[in-house]
Amino acid sequence: MAKKEIKAVVKIQIPAGKATPAPPVGTALGPHGIQIMDFVKQYNAATESQSGTVVPVEITIFEDRSFSFILKTPPTPVLLRQKAGLEKASQNPGKDIVGSVTEKDIEEVAKIKMPDLNANDLEAAKQQVRGTARSMGLTVVG
Repeated sequence: MAKKEIKAVVKIQIPAGKATPAPPVGTALGPHGIQIMDFVKQYNAATESQSGTVVPVEITIFEDRSFSFILKTPPTPVLLRQKAGLEKASQNPGKDIVGSVTEKDIEEVAKIKMPDLNANDLEAAKQQVRGTARSMGLTVVG
């Protein structure tokens, strides 16, 4: 069987279980001619257990207008905001501190993000998560 030719790879972030054909999904996939409703149904079914978080997805579109997609882990800032119980991060990071997260929270987020991070071990992943927390105006305690 011959390999399918890849036409495009589209990356978008959509709330889990709440994809609709409206933007950003429709505007990202429409020009490539794939069936948007098919993607929406498959994405919502695959992410219904993660409801309430934003789940990035990488959609590979083939020449015959078929597609496949890979779900990624939620963005680090989204996970940190959940751990800190915040609606949004600081407007002036470095000057305004809007909340704090514990070292245990940092480790939990690092374990979740490990497959998508460019880190060799858990300690390196924790450093990346700490940096993100600092740039959001969060302090790390404990």
